[in-house]
Amino acid sequence: MTEVRISLVGYGVVGHGVVEVLERKRQLMGEIGLDLTLVSVTDHTGTYLAPDGVVAKDILDHRTLEGVANSDMAAREVFGSIDCDLVVEVTPTNIVHGQPGLGHMVDALSMGKHVVTSNKGPLVVDYRRLKDLARKNDVALKFEATVGGTMPLISLIERTLVGNTILGIRGIFNGTCNYILTRMAEEKYPYNHALTEAQELGYAEADPSYDVEGVDTAGKVAILANSIFDMDVKYGDVEVTGITGITPESLILAHKRGYAVKLIGEVPALTVKPMLVPLGSPLAVGSTLNAAAIYTDLSGTITVTGLGAGRIETASAILSDIVSIYRGNHVDAQRS
Repeated sequence: MTEVRISLVGYGVVGHGVVEVLERKRQLMGEIGLDLTLVSVTDHTGTYLAPDGVVAKDILDHRTLEGVANSDMAAREVFGSIDCDLVVEVTPTNIVHGQPGLGHMVDALSMGKHVVTSNKGPLVVDYRRLKDLARKNDVALKFEATVGGTMPLISLIERTLVGNTILGIRGIFNGTCNYILTRMAEEKYPYNHALTEAQELGYAEADPSYDVEGVDTAGKVAILANSIFDMDVKYGDVEVTGITGITPESLILAHKRGYAVKLIGEVPALTVKPMLVPLGSPLAVGSTLNAAAIYTDLSGTITVTGLGAGRIETASAILSDIVSIYRGNHVDAQRS
């Protein structure tokens, strides 16, 4: 049995999902020879230290660690003072400066800790630095959850398609936009009506600009460009057009001609824009689903689909990355 001692940084929606999934899958992990022990949880209010393992029920009912934290240590202090092998970084994304996640990842990798993350910001802002740190310290940097949620995109390319040359990737990488466009097409809703519905259902934030203006998708395009195509691009290198200007009339016209309108990100073209997708295409998925077509030289076109958001769904991708590190599937810090 391999014991893996984990420090979790970030205790928002995804952080709660990670705690829950680690508890729910404890027996399954044991059956494959892994003892995943969560030894600390840190958020902006403090740190909950549990060297013998966090008892999930002691913290899951708390929205933050305020009133539960037993230490005021910041993440960097935790990494240096507690015995941990791996850091899960799930603080909020900022693609302008990448903080605070970038600092957390730099510290963890520099200390010889594996890093698994759902935080796009640091990978958009400073991917090369993080990749080099992982290589230098012989640890893994894994980030499946940053791009497609439960859609196994990066891992599929790294493992199953490893003998192929990847010619391009085109896909739907934002469930919020896909939901809005689906409802506009199906119900002939105006944009604002569909957006309000998405917000009421929790698919869109109170400030939805990050999603609907294409920023989130552009960040994912940059991550794919850097990690799969060995490019060195930032958010500003991606040409971005969001969905705010799309009308029900344009969707109806597209449907009559056999097409759906989807917000598509393309790599290595570095574009994000609404595009016409044939109704029979594997990319013509509805609701909050994500989908991606991977174009290869040997295997043709491979299409994958999955839920792109949700705390449990994101946590499942994080768990998959953790398991891959300790089951011998670590491919040099994610194509590093």
